[in-house]
Amino acid sequence: MEENLTKTGTTTIGVRCKDGIVLVADKRATAGHMIVDKRAEKIHQLDTHIAITIAGLVSDAQFLTKLARAEIQLKKVRTHTPVTIKEAANLLANLSYANIRKLTMIPGIVGFLIGGVDADGSHLYNIGVDGSVTEEEDYTSDGSGSVFAYGVLETLYRKDMPIEEGIKLAMKALNAAIQRDSASGNGVDVVTITKDGVKRVLSKKLEVKVE
Repeated sequence: MEENLTKTGTTTIGVRCKDGIVLVADKRATAGHMIVDKRAEKIHQLDTHIAITIAGLVSDAQFLTKLARAEIQLKKVRTHTPVTIKEAANLLANLSYANIRKLTMIPGIVGFLIGGVDADGSHLYNIGVDGSVTEEEDYTSDGSGSVFAYGVLETLYRKDMPIEEGIKLAMKALNAAIQRDSASGNGVDVVTITKDGVKRVLSKKLEVKVE
């Protein structure tokens, strides 16, 4: 029974565009076969120019997000310089690495996508549940619905697409996942990161009511 309570499903997507990064996520949180939240927030801002998506055990994801945000702000105060996306990705990976290797009754399995724009341009990373770091040149996806999203991304992605097209592509990929993955659904959040910072461009509920 305990194992089922710790299982979660989701679909998160990151797309690298000519002028920034697009992050998209669904809004459904599950525990086994039960939907426990239809308004889950799976995209979070770490800094003015950095945002992440979460997939996995909710409590650990929330804890690691708060810890990473605090560490980033502390580094800025100490060094008086902005944090690069690579530094933020490595920080989050180190926190994930330590978290998954703690002796605990419930393994803290969490995956992150992290995107942002710094002085070197736009960057997109996939932080594995084991703390591994992979920089993505084009797109990436995480969660139980990612296998369906990848088919759309692989087919329709093109290099140097503008951010408006990146949003449409990510939405199509998420829709494919929602249609086939029972753990994904109930809504969509879309966030863009450009040289102007992090912006939430869409937060929409997708409700299906039985009359």
